[in-house]
Amino acid sequence: MAITNQRMAEYAFLRGLYEDGYFPDPVVDKGRAVLVRLCERIEAERPADLAALYVLTTAATDEFNALEAEFEAAGSEIETVAREEIAENFWAVATAYGFADADVEELIATREW
Repeated sequence: MAITNQRMAEYAFLRGLYEDGYFPDPVVDKGRAVLVRLCERIEAERPADLAALYVLTTAATDEFNALEAEFEAAGSEIETVAREEIAENFWAVATAYGFADADVEELIATREW
C-alpha cells in the first residue's frame, strides 16, 4: 500500500541518520520501513483519537526496539542523535495525520533506547 498523505509520501524519513555514516544504511532502511508501515496503518485504520494513535505508535516503537540489536551488530546504536531523529519522525507522522496535540514522549513511550 502506498502512502496517500502527500506530506508523508514526500517526507525524507530518518534523513539525519542516512546523512551520518555512523548509522548503517541497511538498518536505517528497516527503521524507515517501520515509519512507512506506521503511515500505512494510520491511513488504513484511521485512528479516531490520540489513544488509538498511541496504540499504533506503540507497535512501531516496539519494532524500533527490536532494531537496536541490529544497530549494535553493525557497530552502531540508537543513541542521542538517533533517538532525537526517530522521535522527530514520529511527531512528523502524528502531525501530518492531524494529531498536532500528540505528546512526542507518549508516541514513543515504550522505547528502550
